[in-house]
Amino acid sequence: MTKRPTIGLTLDAEAPGGYSKFPWYAIRQNYMDAIADAGGVPVGVPHRAELAGAYLDMIDALVVTGGAFDVDPALYGDATRHDTVSLKQDRTTAELALLRGALMRDLPVLGICGGEQLLAVALGGTLIQHIPAEIVNALAHEQPNPRDQPGHDVRICPGTRLAAIVGAATMRVNSSHHQAVRDPGAALRVNATAPDGVIEGVESTTHRFCLGVQWHPEFLIDPGDGRILAALVGAAS
Repeated sequence: MTKRPTIGLTLDAEAPGGYSKFPWYAIRQNYMDAIADAGGVPVGVPHRAELAGAYLDMIDALVVTGGAFDVDPALYGDATRHDTVSLKQDRTTAELALLRGALMRDLPVLGICGGEQLLAVALGGTLIQHIPAEIVNALAHEQPNPRDQPGHDVRICPGTRLAAIVGAATMRVNSSHHQAVRDPGAALRVNATAPDGVIEGVESTTHRFCLGVQWHPEFLIDPGDGRILAALVGAAS
């Protein structure tokens, strides 16, 4: 039997309350289930930046997950911060250490939602801090319907790695973000866009497998979602 690759997924961090009266880590079950069903062994990675190298020694690929928080604008050179921006500094510090280490090792990387945004920042890109404040007639990127339903279409850019993976010109995706990649920087290219022009996906042309998508493929809304996760596991095998 072929050994299943170990896929590290970054955890979210929550303040005391709800599940525990002490600070706690969290991750949705469908993140783990989707990776397991794609052939990987999912493991959670906590927020200890000084242990990033040790964690990377243990895994075959890295997934930087999403969450209800934002990347610090100072990390991409913005001197001001929109009122809607909410930070989790320890999480971002740890995820940046993991991302940079994974990219140096050329481990397969998938950034999901906020993970895609952090991937862009790690490779020299910039972000839109609040889509409604900057994009005229923007779609409802924080969709009003449940997140396990599609919110809008995305166009897959021809000739990209993502296009080869999903085998389709468009996808139906969910949408749960108020920020987006503004400029992917020189190290990444855009691989998907929303009808309003918002960047929905990026990828590296120099790494073995380095992909970011603004939606949540772990919900498996579109056939392409499963193909993205299978491609990650395949690259890690």
